[in-house]
Amino acid sequence: MSQAIFFHAGCPVCVAAEQQFIGALDPARYEVEVVHLGQDTARVAEAERLGVQSVPALVVDGQAFHINYGAPLSALK
Repeated sequence: MSQAIFFHAGCPVCVAAEQQFIGALDPARYEVEVVHLGQDTARVAEAERLGVQSVPALVVDGQAFHINYGAPLSALK
């Protein structure tokens, strides 16, 4: 099973991306964790280590995919 982490900040762009992309992932193939960086700022450093530059972003098996452009990680620190 693949690991996927969806990082977001709770903005309307992020919420729309979560609804569209996370719902499309096959739960039999992907274990998905949703991380709201606006509420869990301790995980911003983890997101940076994984290559996330802005949110919303989806990290699948260590590879970061940026979805639209909502906010840079620097705005969440």
